[in-house]
Amino acid sequence: MTMDKSVVSASLLCKIYQINDINIEALKDVNLKVEKGEFIGISGPSGAGKTTLLNIIGGIDRPTSGKIIVFGHDLSVEDEDFLADFRCNNVGFVFQSYNLVSTLSVSENIAFPMEWARKPEDYIENRVEELLRIVGLEHRADHFSFQLSGGEQQRVAFARALANDPPLLLVDEPTGNLDVKTGLKIVQILRKLKDDGKTIIVATHDERITRLADQKLYLEDGKLVSLDE
Repeated sequence: MTMDKSVVSASLLCKIYQINDINIEALKDVNLKVEKGEFIGISGPSGAGKTTLLNIIGGIDRPTSGKIIVFGHDLSVEDEDFLADFRCNNVGFVFQSYNLVSTLSVSENIAFPMEWARKPEDYIENRVEELLRIVGLEHRADHFSFQLSGGEQQRVAFARALANDPPLLLVDEPTGNLDVKTGLKIVQILRKLKDDGKTIIVATHDERITRLADQKLYLEDGKLVSLDE
């Protein structure tokens, strides 16, 4: 397998956070290959490094050492301007805490990434309507995040992540704060995205999600192992 066929190629990835005089190793020599159209499920205890790994893959954070190649770009050496454009056009994030902009309506939150990418207004309007249909929130278009349930906020977060139709979707504990019934709607969205051929990496404790995965990985104390071997 050659590197240029991989959406993500991480090699000997390490991340150390320094808090006062203490070094905390969040990731230790992580190796990972993700092919186009693969669904990757990463499980592991809280604090194991799952969010750190997603942030490094998405160019939000940088590794202390090692390489992270995403769509042929070594993100560890690129500047912030490049990374901002790269994220906007290539990566969709669904954060555990939703990260919706409280002063924007549902439609405005979904439109924001497309406005950043300077898409035409009519395109944005049509795409917002399409995404609201996909996540089943047409009736919430003009509402604000404080008027939504946790599950509805999570679905808005999915719609926003998909706004620019990114080839890679990174999802952090999407059902962690939801009840069983509401979480099922998120699982159904992920299943549809998988069927559509989207490349997806999900950090999750939810077995309903890990059952969808082509690769099942486990992260503990910063070390990544395969559960498929």
